[in-house]
Amino acid sequence: MIRTARSRRSARVVLLAYAVVAYAVIAYALFLVVFADLILFLAGAGLPDGIDDGAPVTAWLAAVVDVGLLLLFALQHSVMARPRFKRRWVELVPSSIERSTYVLAATTALGLLIWQWRPLADDVWSIDAGWARLVLWGGFGAGWALVVFSSFLLDHVELFGLGPALRRVQHRTAPRPALRQPGLYRYVRHPLLLGFLIAFWSTPDMSAGRLLLAVGATAYIVIAVRFEEHDLRQELGPHYEDYQQRVPRFVPRLLRSSVEDDT
Repeated sequence: MIRTARSRRSARVVLLAYAVVAYAVIAYALFLVVFADLILFLAGAGLPDGIDDGAPVTAWLAAVVDVGLLLLFALQHSVMARPRFKRRWVELVPSSIERSTYVLAATTALGLLIWQWRPLADDVWSIDAGWARLVLWGGFGAGWALVVFSSFLLDHVELFGLGPALRRVQHRTAPRPALRQPGLYRYVRHPLLLGFLIAFWSTPDMSAGRLLLAVGATAYIVIAVRFEEHDLRQELGPHYEDYQQRVPRFVPRLLRSSVEDDT
């Protein structure tokens, strides 16, 4: 009887571990779908609509809705990323799915933004020259490529919640926090965020709605990165402070002139 009870408990533990992995994989798969749709949305070929498509509404209503969607995404992204929130959150959910739940919440907020975005289609600029359009679309693609490449340089599996889930199956403990500077991270502290900035602003056809999104996203990145770096200083101490002194935030040092180091 004792052996049977232990076997049942062991089986439940194994099943729960694999359920955690399934949850993480589903959250990651949904993120990939919405991330791909975001790229198409900004390129004007979204599913079903691009950023300037959809039923027209009055400009003030579109602006109110769009700003509200941006604020919702920013609040979700920032609040759930703070260490104080995480410490309380893991009292309610297992630590093995904390990151995946964050990814799922962010994906939901981003999907809602894409789905409910109201078009503001008036042109801010539209470039006709073929070579210039090619350069700007090239920058758009390069920005997204930089986002993806930077995530793999750092730790793609950990970043999107798969790492904690896999560790539960493999009975491994989480690695201790450490400062890593792989590849591009030796030249800029946030190449992934730099990729987003490039992608948001690289377009030959800038509508009022896209400008609103680009400005809102840029403002959020500039503000949120300061909170993130504060948390990293608390976690990594002098190592990260030294890194901040040596490596610029967004603009590679080779491209800098008289700009201050903490751009």
